[in-house]
Amino acid sequence: MTRQKISYHETQSFGKEFKKLQRKFRTLPEDFKVAQENAIELFHIKNIDNKCIELIAGFKNDRFQIYKLRKFACKSLKGRGVRSGIRIIYALDSVKMNITFLEIYFKGDGRDNEDKNKIEKFLQCPGVASFDIGH
Repeated sequence: MTRQKISYHETQSFGKEFKKLQRKFRTLPEDFKVAQENAIELFHIKNIDNKCIELIAGFKNDRFQIYKLRKFACKSLKGRGVRSGIRIIYALDSVKMNITFLEIYFKGDGRDNEDKNKIEKFLQCPGVASFDIGH
């Protein structure tokens, strides 16, 4: 049996947002890797829905569907568990099993929702602003 593997990529703006949040939350790179393995891969490869990920309605094209990772555990935010307030928006190309991270934000900074313009822009030109992940 061949094991499916997800290839991860990110937009330049995601990389900048990640680095900015990493200064505030030192454990973010490690927590991000755990979320990839324990939420994203379980959901998309093993079809296990642990209620961490939701499809964002109204944002898709022939190739991509857009998802939000809502329950993100950040060790730097002690006592909050998966209610950290950190949100990750990503696009899934289910044919190639590629994920492109579009946005990461902290609700405590006054943001409640994803940037719809950024998502629409990505869906119009998906290959333009992404590169392989390097965290």
